[in-house]
Amino acid sequence: MEGFNHSRVSEFVLLGLADSPELQIFFFVVFSILYLITMLGNCLILLTVLSSSHLHSPMYFLLSNLSVIDMCLSSFATPKMIVDFFAQHKTISFDGCISQIFFLHLFTGTEIVLLISMSFDRYIAICKPLYYSTIMSQRVCVGLVVTSWTVGFLHTISQLAFTLYLPFCGPNVVDSFFCDLPLVIQLACIDTYVLGIFMISTSGVIALVSFLLLLTSYVIVLVTIRNHSSTGSSKALSTCTAHFIVVLMFFGPCIFIYVWPFTNFLVDKILSVFYTIFTPFLNPLIYTLRNQEMKIAVKKKLNNQYFSLRKTTPWYPIR
Repeated sequence: MEGFNHSRVSEFVLLGLADSPELQIFFFVVFSILYLITMLGNCLILLTVLSSSHLHSPMYFLLSNLSVIDMCLSSFATPKMIVDFFAQHKTISFDGCISQIFFLHLFTGTEIVLLISMSFDRYIAICKPLYYSTIMSQRVCVGLVVTSWTVGFLHTISQLAFTLYLPFCGPNVVDSFFCDLPLVIQLACIDTYVLGIFMISTSGVIALVSFLLLLTSYVIVLVTIRNHSSTGSSKALSTCTAHFIVVLMFFGPCIFIYVWPFTNFLVDKILSVFYTIFTPFLNPLIYTLRNQEMKIAVKKKLNNQYFSLRKTTPWYPIR
């Protein structure tokens, strides 16, 4: 990476979320708890899907992959942010900064395609149920996941292709808790306004078009469900509602930040917290609380673990 960058800046200073020591302690406790619950919740979903044979279906296969991406998305910057709450001088190396941008766009790009794949799965299941097992075969599901990661990789490479060659020779203060393209590209020693608008708005347009595509597919699905009122339709409605809540939470902040870059509003920082921390945290809760089948499977998994622990733990009577 050093061969690409001929700048004099070796590190960037992260301003973080707050300067107040009291607020930093508060944020440390809150985000530590949220991160722990995020990792445990997504791990629980992953293990439940893997260990429950009745959940070995395309929908839950895609859901388990979403859990993997959510764990990655919540880990690329959150642990450093938590540690930095006790650091006097919050810095990140140039390579570390570029790595954060790489992983952020890799995971968000992958999640966008995966959410479209999950929408496609629900569309086929509800609108073309007779062809579901044929269309959503194991080969197709694996292909969708591989495509998601491939598109995410190509997207992040396209975002970094020009950034690595920009000269960073002076300002090095990033007004956030992690490095993101709209903030870092402004620190280059040349006028990057036009290039930045083109590169960053491209991400915003991709997010906006993907969201409109997903919105259209869910409207079609909901109309189909409305025309077939039954117990199965009620279950399908619950599943689709959970999916759409996840889509809304993920795409809302992304569209706002990347469609209108260089705004420097405080709300951008808040939205960054939302889609990198809160969305991965809320996804397991939404999918377990809104999905009855998943809720039952998770309870069964927890009960099995509890009883197996009791069996293996020696009991000593009080004398």
